This record gives sequence, structure tokens and C-alpha cells, in this order.
Amino acid sequence: MKICVSSYSFSQLLNRGLHTQLSVIQLAAELGFEGIEFTDLTPPEGVSEKEYAFLIREEAEKRKMKIIAYTVGADLLSDDSDAEIERLCQKTDIAGILGAPLLRHDAYFAFPKNAPENADFEYYLPKIISMFKKVTDYASAKNIKTCTENHGLICQDPERIEAVVKGVDNSNFGWLVDIGNFLCADCDPLASVKIAAPYAFHVHVKDFCVMEEGEGCFISRGGKFLKGVTIGQGVVPIKECLELIFSTGYDGFVSVEYEGGEPAIQALEKSIGFLRAIERT
Repeated sequence: MKICVSSYSFSQLLNRGLHTQLSVIQLAAELGFEGIEFTDLTPPEGVSEKEYAFLIREEAEKRKMKIIAYTVGADLLSDDSDAEIERLCQKTDIAGILGAPLLRHDAYFAFPKNAPENADFEYYLPKIISMFKKVTDYASAKNIKTCTENHGLICQDPERIEAVVKGVDNSNFGWLVDIGNFLCADCDPLASVKIAAPYAFHVHVKDFCVMEEGEGCFISRGGKFLKGVTIGQGVVPIKECLELIFSTGYDGFVSVEYEGGEPAIQALEKSIGFLRAIERT
């Protein structure tokens, strides 16, 4: 199993100013990860995103760390669709500078505030398919694959993401399968992975506990309280989900995306240890 880590997993350290997206590359290597993915670059003042991407690539090469993907937010239901497409194409260029073979971008997080009364996922599906096609066509010319993730309030359910991937119908476009995020839409992770696995371009591993209520929780679409925890300490059947994904022929990286309350370094050490342990069983 090839294991990488998302820069998002270091949010505790980044938000406190203890590390930067540049310095966590060495930290990830020291923890035993073979690669790293980056979420929305945040260059220091006076440094452009392109300049920062070059610096990050140089540091990754120095540390012999592969940059697996560049993951960014998106709103394909934006009032200015052309501007959003242009922005995502620029993010594709950043992925190219990073040397990342994959760009993941969202569809949309929630329905627009001015949505028609009868608007639902099916109502917006043709528009988001059209926009995904434009971005992946641009990326294809640069030898970069694109994908979306089961993420956000609406584009979470496996059947919905499958409809998007089938609608785009392009070998350059696939699915970043986040095995934990399905719980956010109250979907069973293993049943969801059975739908998602054939389309997997990349995989995120995270874990949650289901709580009665409590500090550090967020609420699923159906009203359940979920709390991010260290991988292996929650309810996600990680071993079974990964076995199913690999059984389809997937041979890419598995990326740890930690968002719990335990100290990040400690949690990531446990997480990579858990994944190595299930690899041996």
C-alpha cells in the first residue's frame, strides 16, 4: 500500500503558525509517508501562488516526496460560470507546476440562496456535468487528470457522484473516493465504496465516531453528531473499504486526511501505523 498524507492533516500546526505548507513536506517524510497532496495553497505575503508552487515542488524533490494531487474548492453553481471555469483552469496550471498528476475540485457545497423552489440535485446535474467537462478537457491537454470527491452538503451520496462521473464520460475524469465522508450524508461507507471503487482516481482515508452530542462534533445531513478521530478509532470499516477498492485494480495512493482533536503528529503516527498493520493482515 502506498500511503500519502494531505496537507490538511496538519491544519492544527498550520493554523497556529508552527508550520507552513512548505515545511510540512519534511515533517510528512519524517513520519514515513511516501507522498503528500496539497489543499489550496496559501503562499506567504509577497509570494504568488505560482512562485509558491515552484518552491513546494523543489522542496518535495529535495525530500524525495511525491506530490500526489492538488485539491481545491469550487462552486460550479456560481453566478459567473465563466470566471469559475477560468479559475479552475488556473488551478490546473498550479497542479502542473507542483508536478501533481491529479487535480481534485468540488462541484458545489450547497444550493445557491436564490435556487428555484423545485431545485434539487437532478435540476443542477446538467450544468455541473458541463462545467466538469470543460475543466477536464483543459487539464487533459496538460496531462493532468481531474476528479471530484464525495464532499459537501449535496454531492456526497454515492449515486449522485456516480451520476456525475457517468455524465462527464471522459477517461480523464474520475472520483476521489473519501471512505469517511459518506457518513456525512448518512450513507453506509462500505455499501457506498462498492459503488465508488470502479471510478477511483484517488482515495482519502478518514475516520469518525458517531456521538450523542458533544464538543468538536458536526452534524450530518440527517442530524447525527459526528466527530473526526484518528484512523482506526472510529466506525468506518477501513480495512474492508480498502480491500474492496484494491480488488477493482486500483493501484494508486491512499491518503490520510486527519481532522480530529488529537495532536496531529501523534494522530498521524497512529494512522500510518494502523494502515501498515492492516496491510500485513
